[in-house]
Amino acid sequence: MPVSRDHIAKQRLPLLFVLLTMVIDSMGIGIIVPVMPNLLLEVGAGSLGSAAVWGGILASVFAIMQFLCSPTIGNISDRFGRRPVLLISLLVMGVDYLIMGFAHAVWLLFLCRVIGGITASTPATVAAYIADITEPEKRAQRFGLVGAAFGIGFIIGPLLGAVFAEFGTRAPFFAAAGLSFANLVLGYFVLPETVTDQIRRPFDWARANPLGGLLQIGSLPGLRVLLTVLLFAQIAINVYPAVWAYYGAERFGWEPRMIGLTLAAYGVAFAITQGWVIRIFLNRIGEERTLLLGLFFEVVALVGYGFIDQIWMLWALIPVSAMGGIATPALQGIMSRTALANQQGELQGVVSSINSLAYVISPLVMTAIFYEFVKPNSIVYAPGAPFLFSAVILVISLFLLTGMARQGRTG
Repeated sequence: MPVSRDHIAKQRLPLLFVLLTMVIDSMGIGIIVPVMPNLLLEVGAGSLGSAAVWGGILASVFAIMQFLCSPTIGNISDRFGRRPVLLISLLVMGVDYLIMGFAHAVWLLFLCRVIGGITASTPATVAAYIADITEPEKRAQRFGLVGAAFGIGFIIGPLLGAVFAEFGTRAPFFAAAGLSFANLVLGYFVLPETVTDQIRRPFDWARANPLGGLLQIGSLPGLRVLLTVLLFAQIAINVYPAVWAYYGAERFGWEPRMIGLTLAAYGVAFAITQGWVIRIFLNRIGEERTLLLGLFFEVVALVGYGFIDQIWMLWALIPVSAMGGIATPALQGIMSRTALANQQGELQGVVSSINSLAYVISPLVMTAIFYEFVKPNSIVYAPGAPFLFSAVILVISLFLLTGMARQGRTG
């Protein structure tokens, strides 16, 4: 059915808001990264090594709570609407940052991460909202914009964090809270509800948990394989935040400044790929082939990182790995077309849970592999081993997808 110009115009401001929400969500994470070690030392985490352990615990508990609760939040948004879920999420996010800014004990930071993980529904609800306002054939492009927004926030956040850190360890947390509250006010005035009575679905606890939601969504034709590919892909891609800093220091002797520069360069390339390049591929070769091509690019980059020993080679691989980012929006688009209109929130909740599960698994696995191949008594010295392991996972994903395509189940 053709979409009128008035309808498109009415979508622009809400779309801008949800994309801004993703920018701020990503910025909020990046803003606090530069000061987290100092904050943990201030609240009595012990030595710098102990602070690093606590930092890992806080990140893991946040991801675990997201994994457990995202399907519930997704189902709630299918029943009560995207607007209240998004606005409440922003409110709790802002309060969470405020409490962390005032915290003087590790247990309080832990509690904040638990609460924050429970209500961190922003990515899933934003994806469901975009699915609501977008024709099925255009959703992959819109999901690419979400990735671009996240990439922009990933660039800006650490830079702002470094600036605010000049005013004290707590300042970045208050800045992040201010951004969340400002976006909450904007959303209150510009965000319409998209869940109508035609697509509203009763809340069901049997489906509103990771296992129940996965079984329900996975029963749709082809989605079980696609969700498996998503899990494998996210575990593989999370090798970057898990070991990038350690890999750079071990292989090339990087200082923190160089680590930041390479991450910022990746953020720029990723934002360009998600916001512009992906549209070219989607329009010319479609979602299925874009997914396969994106995974292929990522495999090439990961194998490259596994073997390179010159810094110029790494810079050359950054655009290639950013091109791998076209796979995820294409995969989301395929899954969104498969799910029913009243299952979009449930689907995105399951997707968010899978992403969170990957974020829990990947750092543990990748850092363990890194340690095994750089320790003094290692049989083979290979700092790039985690990247090679990730490449193997993606090759398995490619085989799964090509087998699925032969059966004609992706269309």
